[in-house]
Amino acid sequence: MLHLPSVALLFAAATPPPGEEIDPNLVTPGVVGFLLTSGLAVAVVLLVIDMTRRIRRIRYRAEVTERLDAEEAAAERAEKD
Repeated sequence: MLHLPSVALLFAAATPPPGEEIDPNLVTPGVVGFLLTSGLAVAVVLLVIDMTRRIRRIRYRAEVTERLDAEEAAAERAEKD
């Protein structure tokens, strides 16, 4: 477990001293970061579409099962009468 002073030292070491320039090409995600982020977004969209399709299929099966059960119950009532 990190102690508070050691965490403060980590953050203090990460900041450059005044007067030094930071190369923006070293701190930006670049093309690789963009490709990974866009790939992740595409994967999430595809998973959401698949999940929606599966939920819809389960709901339709439940409706058909209820309808069949209702028809069977009606047929049993008709036979008893």
